[in-house]
Amino acid sequence: MADDPEEGMLSWDESVFRDEHVFEIDYVPETFQHREGQMRNLTYALRPAVRGSRPLNVVVRGPPGTGKTTSIQKLFDEVGAQTSDVRTIRVNCQVNATRYSVFSRLFEGTFDYEPPSSGISFKKLFSQIAEKLVEDDRVLVVALDDVNYLFYENEASDTLYSLLRAHEEHPGAKIGVIVVSSDPSLDVIDELDSRVQSVFRPEDVYFPVYDQPEIVDILDERVRRGFHDGVIGRETLEYVAELTADSGDLRVGIDLLRRAGLNAEMRASRSVERQDVEESYEQSKYINLSRSLSGLTDTEQVLLEVIAHHDGEQAGEVYEAFREQTDLGYTRYSEIVNKLDQLGLIDAEYAEVDGRGRSRSLSLSYEKDAVLDRLE
Repeated sequence: MADDPEEGMLSWDESVFRDEHVFEIDYVPETFQHREGQMRNLTYALRPAVRGSRPLNVVVRGPPGTGKTTSIQKLFDEVGAQTSDVRTIRVNCQVNATRYSVFSRLFEGTFDYEPPSSGISFKKLFSQIAEKLVEDDRVLVVALDDVNYLFYENEASDTLYSLLRAHEEHPGAKIGVIVVSSDPSLDVIDELDSRVQSVFRPEDVYFPVYDQPEIVDILDERVRRGFHDGVIGRETLEYVAELTADSGDLRVGIDLLRRAGLNAEMRASRSVERQDVEESYEQSKYINLSRSLSGLTDTEQVLLEVIAHHDGEQAGEVYEAFREQTDLGYTRYSEIVNKLDQLGLIDAEYAEVDGRGRSRSLSLSYEKDAVLDRLE
């Protein structure tokens, strides 16, 4: 009956989702919209690898949530379907932020098992990877995703130098590098040592922020694959797209759809309404913050918490509070401040201080409660 109050309600074993995985961050869509030009440029750079030659190196740039990682994953899947003579390995540099950890991940991707946890030098680790490539006559394509984290730890030049010079120590080793940066303020080439700049002459592929009509198209595809028919109306979808465009990060919209769907289920509703979106947005809008915090060490998290409690104070005053908890010296403290600033978690601004010259004031880039809640 049309007026049955139970008609719009879910039973206990029903769901609004057709496939909830569609709304997870690591999902690779079958159709990848509004990035055709970037995919063409990446394919052009990797085409020599499929023919057994060293591919062109690439720098992929763009703000977070603009499709860079998805492009790499789709391209690597396509290369894998074409040939087994190319080994493609994506390294998450937020997790693997040193040269040794990057090459440990490459070892695992090359041999399909992890290297020994101790007792193996970098030189030996590197040699075994290169020798295996030569032995199997395979081309290796390495994607250093979120390479900005290697720069924050001053590991980028050494890592790239080892990869780009591999063929000199191991003739026949063919390695191409895709460097993926999500830090708009980072000039990858300028920040590299001159010894790396001389051999690293990459193609440049830029990923701009999606505009609102593009966001609607992309989210509509997710809705059709992830929700049952009729779960979310056009007006609600466009509201999600509007919030996503404001954030500049497509991942906000994808996460927002999932959370709104879960909220609808909590109401036992068969449809996602505007109120479900509004209630979910407070969580989804901080997805980039949560991601950045997850990559911090315990010490870096301690400093961020100290800054939260001393927001806007001078760097020297913040350091005194930080030292009480960690006993670390000022040099290491300054390095962590620079990293948090580069990640966009804090603003470290220089200002004139009476009688003390120029000093940095440190303040959070996000609301204090949002940071502290996610550090717990």
